[in-house]
Amino acid sequence: MSLFGDSLDAAVQKAFTRPAPKTAGPQMRYLVKQLGGTRAVAQMLRISQRTVERYVKDQIRKPRPDLAARLEREVKKRWQPQIRARARQKAATTGGIVIDTRARMGYTAPIGSTDQDRIRHLTIALPPAYAARLFDAREAGAGERELKEIAAEALKEVYFQDSGRRAGSLEEVRFTDIEHLEFDL
Repeated sequence: MSLFGDSLDAAVQKAFTRPAPKTAGPQMRYLVKQLGGTRAVAQMLRISQRTVERYVKDQIRKPRPDLAARLEREVKKRWQPQIRARARQKAATTGGIVIDTRARMGYTAPIGSTDQDRIRHLTIALPPAYAARLFDAREAGAGERELKEIAAEALKEVYFQDSGRRAGSLEEVRFTDIEHLEFDL
């Protein structure tokens, strides 16, 4: 699991208008409806087709912990796709995204400046352009490192350079030792 990817997904899930199904039967029925049959669900969850049918009929109610985690993850991935798309679009065009993080941050700057890394707790609203870049990279399957670089670049512009009003000669921001990370739309 990726820290940045999971945090972005959690931010989008806050926009849902209805809660996703919580128990195994409704979750399985939802996936069967979405994927068009029990065979596709069985292959995706790596269980037998008969087991899926038994969950759909509520003959089995309590899945194993590993199956329950896979089931919940797959349902949340597909739940309310139009609401999810609308929330991403709003963040990428008008609203932006808020990042709340506690991490070690420092920067590379010209000789003579204090650039020592230190733990900082920041809650900053990022412009829509960075929200768009984060969501586009996430959709393209970007890794943790690439998402971290985009977030570091956003923090450089918004926090350290104050949108171009100071620290113009800043070269790079180091964003490491992340203790807490949360996004909000």
